[in-house]
Amino acid sequence: MKRIVLITGGARSGKSSYAEKMALSLSPTPVYMATAHIWDEEFRQRVIRHQQRRGPEWTNIEEEKYLSRHQVDGRVVLIDCVTLWCTNFFFALNSDVDASLQAVREEFDRLTRQDATFLFVTNEIGCGGTSENEIQRKFTDLQGWVNQYIASKADEVMLMVSGIPVKIK
Repeated sequence: MKRIVLITGGARSGKSSYAEKMALSLSPTPVYMATAHIWDEEFRQRVIRHQQRRGPEWTNIEEEKYLSRHQVDGRVVLIDCVTLWCTNFFFALNSDVDASLQAVREEFDRLTRQDATFLFVTNEIGCGGTSENEIQRKFTDLQGWVNQYIASKADEVMLMVSGIPVKIK
C-alpha cells in the first residue's frame, strides 16, 4: 500500500483542494496532518477556513514537526504543508539550513517507513526572483532541497498551475 505523492505549485494554485479531493478518492476516512504554527490572527483565520472546508470524515492531527510520532499504518495521509513544516524546523534551529535539511529528511524518512499512502503538499517558492533578504534566500534553498528530496522518493509528483494538475512524475 505504501505510496508517496508530492503535490507542488505556487500560492493559490489549488494544491490543497486537489490533495483533499485525491485523499477522499482513495479513502472514505483520510488523515489530515496540519503542520502550521499559528503566527498571528490573519494566519489563524486561514487555518480556520481550511478546517471548515473539511468534513467529519477526516481525522485531523495538528503536528508542527514530529509527524512520525503518529501511527498511520494502512491510512491515506495528507500532510499540509511541507513549507510550513520546514519553517518550523528552520526557526527552531536558528535558520541553520544544513541542520534543518537533515532534521526534515530524517523525520520524512521516519514517517514514510509506515505502510501508508502519503500526500505531501508543498510550495514552489524558488520560481520567483532572488530575494535581497538573506534569511529568505536561506529558506528558499532549504525548501528547494527538501522538495527535491521528497520528489526523489515520491511515486508521483503533480504540479498545480492555476488549479490544473500537471503530472511531472
